[in-house]
Order: sequence, then structure tokens, then C-alpha cells
Amino acid sequence: MTDSVDDTIDAFRARVARGECEELTWWHACQARIEAREAGVQAWEYLMPATSTAILPGTGQRLRGVPVGIKDIIDTAEMPTTWGTGGYLVSPEAVVDAAVVTLLKRQGAMPLGKTVSTEFAYFTPGKTRNPQDLSRTPGGSSSGSAAAVAAGMVPLALGTQTAGSIIRPASYCGVFGFKPTVNTVSFSGIKAFAPSMDTLGWFARHIEDICTTFTALTRAESIEALPDLGGIRVGLRSLPGDRPLDAGVAQALSNTARHLEQAGARVSALPLDPRYDDLVAHHQVVLAYEAAQSLASEFQQHGEEMGARLVELIEEGLATSYAEYRASLLAAEECRQALSRVFADEVDVILAASAPGVAPPGLDATGDPVYCRAWTLLGVPCLNLPLNTGQEGLPVGVQLIADRWQDERLLSIARTLVPPAG
Repeated sequence: MTDSVDDTIDAFRARVARGECEELTWWHACQARIEAREAGVQAWEYLMPATSTAILPGTGQRLRGVPVGIKDIIDTAEMPTTWGTGGYLVSPEAVVDAAVVTLLKRQGAMPLGKTVSTEFAYFTPGKTRNPQDLSRTPGGSSSGSAAAVAAGMVPLALGTQTAGSIIRPASYCGVFGFKPTVNTVSFSGIKAFAPSMDTLGWFARHIEDICTTFTALTRAESIEALPDLGGIRVGLRSLPGDRPLDAGVAQALSNTARHLEQAGARVSALPLDPRYDDLVAHHQVVLAYEAAQSLASEFQQHGEEMGARLVELIEEGLATSYAEYRASLLAAEECRQALSRVFADEVDVILAASAPGVAPPGLDATGDPVYCRAWTLLGVPCLNLPLNTGQEGLPVGVQLIADRWQDERLLSIARTLVPPAG
């Protein structure tokens, strides 16, 4: 992407207003970038024709002229959906767009194409490679969206998270990835996997664009940086906390804690009851049980074509009793309420590992979402910060986490911590 448009969304809109570039400038620059890098990265399942550049009429649209990647489990009226199945299940263009696609278009955004997803947004990898090192996984399940943003093919792309499918690929690819509070943006028109945890989010190279997109999709007030982080309480705690951290991850957490303190925040270790570590296991129970229900029809018709790990999960869910499922949901709800008291009394945000390390070598797996599972089950907002590198100079992210419905506060803190683009 050319320097004239590799900027924040708001800066691009300001340039258009000043007549320095056209509203389709970013669209054409993205197409050129895709032509240059797609053969290696393979982030896209389907691309809109080069001539499809219609922008909805209107003024004051926060995302006007901004190309967007759409994860290939999200319905679109102009593009087919394959749900990462490799072709054994393909839907033609939907009758209507998913709700989020409609919301994006109303804000003037332009869907550029469908980005690669793992099979039904679970663990079976797609074709996408990590643009930082093509021999490594980009993570999953939102692999194409994270890789496309990291490769400069698109400034903004949608992802979903049911375990670690936004935070982990954002960490591996070195971009910002935001998972809002569950149910912040409608999941209507998106293939469900585990509905109590499925969450729509997005990737960008700039924290400003994460914030602008939140405002555009929710109609919240603009999110601005704070004067400083004086008085902000940061608790350092990864879940689970019973395993040694990779050296690169530990260093990334230490570096970020130091930057927070330099900005005025108070950082300290956050002790949590051991029951929070049990949430990883509870997440697996809920994931399996709900996936077996959500994918019942697909499993019955295409079970022999499904990836082995997906079949294994569905069979695990079919063997899980309702009593076990209910017990895990109740345990999660007890922790959710207790965590809200922790946020009220002890911390404003939590600093935690995003992934066990840098992107693993090889393309046969998407990495381990272990450090995301508990937070996803709790439904809290999480933001990957791509501020550090680990072994071989590869990205290693950390995440900031806030209480439910404190998304704006979380983003304001992050925007204060991260230097402005440009």
C-alpha cells in the first residue's frame, strides 16, 4: 500500500476532504497490494471484481471509502460463503448481508472480499500463511483477516472469536485485534459455533482504526486518548496462571508493564482465586456442547468430509451431558460476577499474555488459544497490543482486558499507551 494511504482511517478521510486523494484511492491501492502479495500469503477466499467500487450515498460516514475484509463465515449478498470448508459446503450469495456488513456499508465502508477462515472457525487450517514468515501459521480461526491486515492488503478486517480466534492471530501476525464485550455487535448472519461465546471483532494496523470502527459500529462517542495514565490500576495476570511463560512472552509483558508505568499507571501482580484457572476446562465443555448443537446438520450431512479435530470436538460435545454443560456455565457466571467486583475494587484493566509465544513453524496447525479461553468464556473485552517481538524478531502480543461493557475505557487506555500513527 502506498504511503499516501497507509494511514489511519480518520487521516484518510481528512485527505479526501482536502482534495488530496479520491475516495477510491485506498480501494485501488489495496488491490495493487493484493496483486503483489496474495500469491505468497493467500489470505483471500474471494475478491470483489475490480470494477465493484460503489459507495453508499451519504455524508458523515466514519468509514467512507475504507476497504474491509469480511471473514468467510459472514453472509454477504455479493459474495459466496464457504465457512472454510475447502469446497464441500458452499453457499451462493446470501439474500441479505449479515447485520455487521450492512452496518459497515451504512458507514461508507467497501467490502473488498472474503478472507480465509479455518473450517467452521475451528482448528483445521486454511491456506493462509503468516506474512511475517510464510513458513509459519497466521493463527486461527480468523487467519485470512489477520494476515491481510498485517500484509497491508486491507486496513480493516472482520474476525470472530469463540476461543482465541482474534487475539491469537493478531499476536502472531503483529496487528491490533479487538474482541469487544460479547454481543456488542450483532452476530446475525454469521455462522454460529458456540453462541454463548461467539463474538464479532476486527483487526487493524493502528489503534486509532480499532477505535474509529468501534464508534462507527456502535454509535458510541469518539474514543480519545486520556491526558495520561495517572491513577490507572493495571493487574498483571494471565489465565491459566499455572504454567511457565515463554521467555519472549514474559519479556513482552515486562516491557508493556514498564511502558504503562512510564505513562503513569500503577502495575502490580493480580492474585485471583484458583477457580479462575478452572475456566479453561469449563470453556472446553461449553465449546464442545454448543458446537455439537450448532453444527448438527452439517455433521449429519458432511461428517465424513470434516476435519478430524472438528469431528472429535463434535463427538465430545455429543458425549457431554446437559448437567456438565450447565455446571460449566454456572461456574463461569460465578467468576464473571466475582471478576466485576475485582474490576470495581482493585484494577481498571488486566495485562495478560495473548498467546504462548510467537507463531509456531508449519502450516498444519493454528497454535494454542489457551491464554484466551477463560477471557472469552467470561465475555469480557480484550485487545491485542502488537508492541513487542520475540524469537527471530517475530511479533509477540500481549492483551489488555477490561470488565464487561467497559470497552470504551479499555480503548481509551490503549490509545493513551500507544504512540499516534505517523
